[in-house]
Amino acid sequence: MPRLTRSLARFGTPGFEAVLKEELTALGPDVLGLQQELTAGSTALLDNLGVMILRRTETSGTIQLRAGIFFSSILGGCACAGDPSQENENTEYCEIDITIDRRNGEARVLPARD
Repeated sequence: MPRLTRSLARFGTPGFEAVLKEELTALGPDVLGLQQELTAGSTALLDNLGVMILRRTETSGTIQLRAGIFFSSILGGCACAGDPSQENENTEYCEIDITIDRRNGEARVLPARD
């Protein structure tokens, strides 16, 4: 299970979202579930990951976040022979639910489902 210990330590401070973005980026697209949320491309990229906190709730044991994730994807292998165009990046968006355990920073990341 991934740990977001730096985000846990910064929760409630102005630098929280920046640290959360750094830690989420470090987790990679597989842990974040980005590959499964693609709508336009075939491969998720983390080059320009954007994180927007949509909702936060707290309990004595956890911090629960709903985050909007802006990212890019590419559709690889679709260029026709002789086509000089490069692979195009697509803008993608998904929402994830993050639960951070206050005791140790362990995080559960799941696709948002309402």
